[in-house]
Amino acid sequence: MRAETMSPLLALGLLLAGLCSRVHCLPENMTPEGQHKGTSVDDHVLASSNTDFAFSLYKQLALKNPSKNVIFSPLSISMALAFLSLGAHGSTLTEILEGLKFNLTETPETEIHRGLQHLLQMLNRPSNELQLSVGNAMFVQEQLKLLDKFREDALALYTSEAFSTNFKDPEAAKSLINDYVKNKTQGKIVDLFMDLDPLTKVILVNYIYFKAQWRTPFDPKETYKTQFHVSESETVEVPMMSIGGLVTPYFRDEELGCTLVELIYTSNDSALFILPDEGKMQDLEAKLSPETLTRWRESLYPRRIHELNLPRFSISSDYKLKDILSQLEIKKVFTQEADLSGITDDHKLEVSQVVHKAVLDVGEEGTEGAAVTGIKVGITSINKIPLSFNRPFLIAIVLKDTQSIIFLGKVTNPSQA
Repeated sequence: MRAETMSPLLALGLLLAGLCSRVHCLPENMTPEGQHKGTSVDDHVLASSNTDFAFSLYKQLALKNPSKNVIFSPLSISMALAFLSLGAHGSTLTEILEGLKFNLTETPETEIHRGLQHLLQMLNRPSNELQLSVGNAMFVQEQLKLLDKFREDALALYTSEAFSTNFKDPEAAKSLINDYVKNKTQGKIVDLFMDLDPLTKVILVNYIYFKAQWRTPFDPKETYKTQFHVSESETVEVPMMSIGGLVTPYFRDEELGCTLVELIYTSNDSALFILPDEGKMQDLEAKLSPETLTRWRESLYPRRIHELNLPRFSISSDYKLKDILSQLEIKKVFTQEADLSGITDDHKLEVSQVVHKAVLDVGEEGTEGAAVTGIKVGITSINKIPLSFNRPFLIAIVLKDTQSIIFLGKVTNPSQA
């Protein structure tokens, strides 16, 4: 049997363009030693902030492209921006962390970085059941001197190395960065940057590569061609995967008018598929919140689904996030008033753009022997009507250990790459 894989993959680039040279006096800050000691924010607070940021960003992306597929990694964007915040001061720093939905009176900055450091360590633990790698890198203009504290914190907290780069040769710099990202995402993300400005001084990159197998794979022989209703007036033909008698967590949310099915990976992480009732997508999107996700997770319960039909698809997105992050009140870092003096005192820096690419593949594949279904005694069946994801639906991929959403998206048209 061929196996079922679901492999969302992504890289994010933060592009920092240096403007004019200006020397800064740095305020006294916590020493690196002090910064890496003490407590870190707990996983629940981190997951809650991540979910809040994920849904806030999702609403902006969906609003901008109501009829398009949406796919992004909120965790990757959060991590890249938190990494950037290591070099920010004053209101620039506050805007970034509050924009990421952290409450700075309850959670000090140092705890946020420690929490993300812990999360990064957990995500990169070796596993036989899951291919997951998350990382950060800095590409720094030759001759630009990074401040020791920023370099040390970047390495200690975000395991980020600095690569010397000649941005004055934009083609060479672009090749270096794009090749690095392509390599780290197993060839899934290519051409993160289409062009680079010779004034660029620093590029920060965060990447995620994820590949997992369904605990109960779909049989490719059962996949058939059928119509997917993109809208009231448009249908497209898609390959529809089908599985019968599947026992998996299910919830019918009458309050929000949607049906949820959670498909579990062999690693116990999961993909949550959310099917709004016809005409209810926008109502549902407006009500997405951390509380909604918590209620769903508490309400999901194993049910035997008579027949589950889910399209096989591969979708990708490519975003420039500057304007959208500004809508989330992360503004100053994109202006000449940005205070990124914690990165270098050679130049006055501002962020010129945040580039984000994501790819999500969902198919039947799985490995032989991985199709283990834990059927509990007394599991009730839902009605015999097939559950078909044959119109636009949402998908969230959630990591079991941290409850963090690593990918969030909307499938409006499965045939649109």
